[in-house]
Amino acid sequence: MARSRVAVVALLAAVSLGGFGAGRLTRDLHTEAVVIDVLDGDTIRVARGPGEEETVRLLGVDTPETHHPERPVECFGPEASAHTETRLLGRTVRLETDVETRDVYGRLLAYVVVDGRRYNDELLELGFARLLVILPNGAHAREMLTAELAARRAGRGLWGEC
Repeated sequence: MARSRVAVVALLAAVSLGGFGAGRLTRDLHTEAVVIDVLDGDTIRVARGPGEEETVRLLGVDTPETHHPERPVECFGPEASAHTETRLLGRTVRLETDVETRDVYGRLLAYVVVDGRRYNDELLELGFARLLVILPNGAHAREMLTAELAARRAGRGLWGEC
């Protein structure tokens, strides 16, 4: 009798964990899109199909401002925007969402994968951005923090210029 209870509890736990994982996967958007405009270093416009355009705010990063209505252009902002434009404009990318898929402005929140690698991490590694984790979206926070710390130590990008 005790064995059957243990088996039932183990089965329920496995099903529950499996259901949690499956639910997590269904929330993630893994879709391809073409980058049609770069608004600044961490915000792009994409087309997912005919008539399906979307503004995407890159998760986990904050580049210096270039177009803020109330702030001046910040140190290394134009360089971050130029880098994003060079790397992403016209490219097909994969968008990966986290727990929350939209911000208060209605923008899609996503990690952008280009050439099989998260571009968000590249911004941090090269010093074009600071880490910005807004919970509950933090799936890659640890790796992204490592990238920022390496850029800081090396004085790359904004860490050496600003």
